[in-house]
Amino acid sequence: MDTLTRLEATIAERRKADPDTSYVAQLTHRGLAVMVRKLGEEAVETCVAALAGSREELVGEAADVLFHLMVLLAEKNVPLADVMAELDRREGVSGIDEKNSRSE
Repeated sequence: MDTLTRLEATIAERRKADPDTSYVAQLTHRGLAVMVRKLGEEAVETCVAALAGSREELVGEAADVLFHLMVLLAEKNVPLADVMAELDRREGVSGIDEKNSRSE
């Protein structure tokens, strides 16, 4: 089992935990808007780290983005496998062509 698959399983388990003992449960209890806002904050922090931070800061912020994205996906009942399948579908396709296909 790879890291993201293990994380997905851990998030699924912790969503049901007591919010006093689990950050994932706290996010779940607080709702979708908080999860979305937190993901956005982490994305901005990642961008800032990419521009002005150290390699270690960027790695840490990138991990935070992935974690909060996984929490959001769990809330929306989107399995990681669906996201990976979409990435597989796009493999070998020009990014420009793929983007243009979405606006047709």
